[in-house]
Amino acid sequence: MFNKINYSQDRDKAYQTLLMQAQGLIEPDLPLNSNLANISALLNQFFDQVNWVGFYLYDGNQLILGPFQGLPACTRITLDKGVCGAAGKTQTTQLVADVHAFPGHIACDGASQSEIVVPLVKEGVLYGVLDIDAPILDRFDNIDQKYLEKLCNEVLINLFI
Repeated sequence: MFNKINYSQDRDKAYQTLLMQAQGLIEPDLPLNSNLANISALLNQFFDQVNWVGFYLYDGNQLILGPFQGLPACTRITLDKGVCGAAGKTQTTQLVADVHAFPGHIACDGASQSEIVVPLVKEGVLYGVLDIDAPILDRFDNIDQKYLEKLCNEVLINLFI
């Protein structure tokens, strides 16, 4: 059963359960988009107070919209634009408490107030990013970052290789 995170419970335990559920959903013999679609749905169900969860895949030139949950989104993002572009260019997670204070933020959904973007990188090669937006300020923290990085670096990156 996939449940939203309960912040009155141990978040580490909730995230460990999420990681196990993600592992259970992945079917390596299926196309990449099938697996990423299920992971975006899982994350959308897991988090409360989010309005967009999805992936942008790097084509060697720009980030291209992949599977997601939420309102229609930007379809192409260059690495010099927005939070996703910054995560891809620097290959580091971007934890943004207020997207309106982020230089060059791209407002695909005007309701978004905060964002976390985790790059999918292996051996210095960028494959894409996981992007999660929230309609409230300061929605994400270091615990979210720690476990979303584990999800991307330990579970999802193997789908690309």
